[in-house]
Amino acid sequence: MAEKKLDYQGGKAHGERLEMLDKKLADINEKFLTDTTYSEVENLAEKLAQYKEKFMDFDLDQNLEIDIMSMKRMMEKLGQAKTHLEIQKMIKEVDTTGSETISYHEFVLMMLGGKSTILKLILFFEHLGHAEEVKTGIPPKRTLDSLP
Repeated sequence: MAEKKLDYQGGKAHGERLEMLDKKLADINEKFLTDTTYSEVENLAEKLAQYKEKFMDFDLDQNLEIDIMSMKRMMEKLGQAKTHLEIQKMIKEVDTTGSETISYHEFVLMMLGGKSTILKLILFFEHLGHAEEVKTGIPPKRTLDSLP
């Protein structure tokens, strides 16, 4: 398998690349919005925008696919570290093309689909893992009426 040479150039080239990726993902979102299969999904445009943002966060090498290493880093970020075998199994659950990666189209199908995959559950409950911000400063004054 030939290795792809990645361009780690930042600045203007990076911004242009992100714009191009954003446009490609927006085109895929547009196909889902016009597909009558998903017409009954509530807040579809809003959900697709969230999925696009989440996918771009996890697609570390910006090739519009989440591979094993990107998935491993993503799971570690979420506090759900997994072994390579567990990650391969998760990818196989979602991968419909046999590419051993998750494309954006497959990612959206997983998130919108009725089938509950491990990855979908982890992403859905991701917000529960984040601790609430601790308030700093002097606490507000309380009265006897406000006590339980």
